[in-house]
Amino acid sequence: MEGISFDLIVTIVNKGKAEKVVEVSKQAGAEGGTILFGRGTGIHEKAKLFGIPIEPEKEIVLTLIPRAKTQIVLDAILNHTDLCKPGKGIAFVLPVDKIAGIHHDI
Repeated sequence: MEGISFDLIVTIVNKGKAEKVVEVSKQAGAEGGTILFGRGTGIHEKAKLFGIPIEPEKEIVLTLIPRAKTQIVLDAILNHTDLCKPGKGIAFVLPVDKIAGIHHDI
């Protein structure tokens, strides 16, 4: 892994949408992703059911990607999800300084 720079694409979407993110990421060159579960507290998450506030469930997709593929995978996620619409989710990229445990060809 020496000499290869990595990024972490973090995509947060509404429950049930993470599989689509992983699918399009893999089609764009990622080898997979990790799905975590959470709940939202942003301005668009103030839905109520019979006057009772609902705390919407979220799915977080972590995609570790070689930096050379980051923009391609991020563009694929943005082009095949509703992230450009309010309340549908967010994606951002973090640089990764060190990694361990990756034992496959890149």
